[in-house]
Amino acid sequence: MATWEEQWWESTIESGLPRRERRSGAYLSYTPDPLLETPLLLPPEVDALVARAEQSVRTLGGNARDLAGIARFLLRSEAIASSRIEGIAPAVQGIALAELGAHESVPDVSAQAQLVANNMTVLQDARTILATTPTVTLEHLIALHAALLPDEPEHHGTRGVQNWIGGSNHHPLDADFVPPAPPRVDALMGDLVAYLNGAGHAPIVQAALVHAQFETIHPFTDGNGRVGRALIHTVLTRRGLTPEAVLPVSLVLSTLRHDYVAGLTAYRHSYAADSPAGHAARAAWIETFASAVLTATDQAGRLASDLAFLRTEWAERLSSSRAEQGKVRGIRSDSATALILDDLPATPVLTSTTVQRIYGVSHVAADRALAELLTANILSANERRGVRYYQAFDVLDLITHTERRLASTKFDTRTSPPVHPVPARPAP
Repeated sequence: MATWEEQWWESTIESGLPRRERRSGAYLSYTPDPLLETPLLLPPEVDALVARAEQSVRTLGGNARDLAGIARFLLRSEAIASSRIEGIAPAVQGIALAELGAHESVPDVSAQAQLVANNMTVLQDARTILATTPTVTLEHLIALHAALLPDEPEHHGTRGVQNWIGGSNHHPLDADFVPPAPPRVDALMGDLVAYLNGAGHAPIVQAALVHAQFETIHPFTDGNGRVGRALIHTVLTRRGLTPEAVLPVSLVLSTLRHDYVAGLTAYRHSYAADSPAGHAARAAWIETFASAVLTATDQAGRLASDLAFLRTEWAERLSSSRAEQGKVRGIRSDSATALILDDLPATPVLTSTTVQRIYGVSHVAADRALAELLTANILSANERRGVRYYQAFDVLDLITHTERRLASTKFDTRTSPPVHPVPARPAP
């Protein structure tokens, strides 16, 4: 059964720090129940909440393509290596330019933006692999973790030392939470991976339990948060709930941090697995997670509506611009202009080279399409060291506004300011 185990910390620091930081002493580490062998009984109200959350996610299906294209920018916080970048994430324009730099020459891309763009690619590739591979293994998770910390080999692989959350950097005696002792990690991770490959529970319940168990085991010495968040999307995608779109569940949990921590704290119980108290503890966390999924789905639906409104605006601007030029016929669906517009939420920053590479059109066709969208006030043009690039500020501003809204505990910055660093509000 789940239990708190007494351990002994022997400090090896003899000088150079205050005595409080050099202490030895007893502490408690937590070992959770395995997922595969633990029964789960949800009260009717939590079961209904889970069903409502799942139905809500499924209703997003029709908007999946636009949401999938834009969501990777909203989730760029997951791609930030905390030991390498401090403060606010690089602006979305910079990250989009850094993404272009992987395929073409783009000058003056900041190192921060490049690092985040690279990690976004790693996360996307990993999600694809984890979502489509017949059987996820512990080696898959270790590879994902290593890819997110490519320059920190000392953190690669499951841990062989004790780690902890909160308190001192030098000992676990004052920690908020101490995960299982190192010898227990691999067996617990084996159980987690085996559970992840099954389908014994509803997708949202499975995602909730996988995330909580992973964060409780804390199997790596650094980078656990990013891998744990990626596993939420892995489960939801593998179970067919979000085949394309990425829900901002982790952003909602981060904003509602008090509820998130309280839910995880409840999950880390020491009752008998099949006792009413044990069931209630797991249900408390699942209720927190399912509520976050509902909120994330609501916010994703709002974003989808905003994107649909933008598409209507773009169509009107383009039609008006063409009419002013005496062009009475609409654009062909296979024209470069139509192709760019169709993908604009996913590629809000692009160059002529980008258009040629993605759509297989000629240099002349790419330039003509970009000029037409520029004239219609759908794109804006800029230049860096002779490289001309185009930006859809409607999309970039929408991403920023949405990220700011997701950082508000009321999900409305007019009534509740963002609770963690976010990009500045775009200029009118």
